[in-house]
Amino acid sequence: MNKDGGSAIVVGIMAPTDFSLCRRIVEHISEVFVGKESRIELLIVALLSEGHVLLEDLPGSGKTTLAKALARTIGGTFQRIQFTPDLLPSDVTGFNIYDQKTGQFRFQVGPVMTNVLLADEINRTIPRTQSSLLESMGEGQVTVDGQTMVLPRPFFVIATQNPIELEGTFPLPEAQMDRFLMRIDIGYPDREEELLILERFRGTDPLQNLGAVAEPEQVVALQAARCEVRISRPVREYIVDLVEATRRTERLQFGASPRASLGLMRAAQSLAAIRGRDFVLPDDVQYLFAPVVEHRLILRAEERARGTIPGNIVAELLDRIPVPV
Repeated sequence: MNKDGGSAIVVGIMAPTDFSLCRRIVEHISEVFVGKESRIELLIVALLSEGHVLLEDLPGSGKTTLAKALARTIGGTFQRIQFTPDLLPSDVTGFNIYDQKTGQFRFQVGPVMTNVLLADEINRTIPRTQSSLLESMGEGQVTVDGQTMVLPRPFFVIATQNPIELEGTFPLPEAQMDRFLMRIDIGYPDREEELLILERFRGTDPLQNLGAVAEPEQVVALQAARCEVRISRPVREYIVDLVEATRRTERLQFGASPRASLGLMRAAQSLAAIRGRDFVLPDDVQYLFAPVVEHRLILRAEERARGTIPGNIVAELLDRIPVPV
């Protein structure tokens, strides 16, 4: 391996005690979330990168099961918020309530004070409530009546939105979309996977008996260790070239932000670590480019009229931008 972390000679294998826990987490979640190991791996990549995930898929595809299984597997706490049009910001962050016994105000903790937060159908609530998550997602804290409280670590938001039934919804603003490290589509299982789901869920729900294989403190330690994964200058330049290309193409009204570049770099470090390497390959960047960048791109009106989707442009850029050797 090159001194700067290049991949001329592949010898830098992570010690088993470093990130092998991530593989055990993926396998453990797969016991109840069948047939989607690549999606689970992306979820763990986002967790190690200290990012957040937007799950966009049809009802009944297992989004809630995936979030609960992750929380149980890492031994963390779990909260779920069903976003509705009448939900208030205080219903997310918590609020101060007057205690008549003590004659003082006390803070009623909101569901955001957790390790894994499932924000279900986030596009069904008003923008004011949607934005109440912004500080939590970006800063790891909440501020209520001028008082700032630090959230537990790790703090991981999994938000869902339904791509159909758009009546009565409030599209997420671009600023909040940019807060999500990735958007992941789950998709339908194939025939054999669906038969396996029926077999495993034929009796009791296996999620109820799913134990922990890690502790929150271990996840925090892995998040810190992820920063030590080397990423050479040519690979960093490749990230910048890809993201810059989204800003130059005439097919997009707005390309990806610098936050996307940072997110792509951190996600690539996490993926390399999970796959047993202490350095990032261009392949890691290519694999993650779509889930990290697609949801940040805004098409021009004429492209939307033609039926273009961001995925088309992402695939085109991956083909066109030279890959470092």
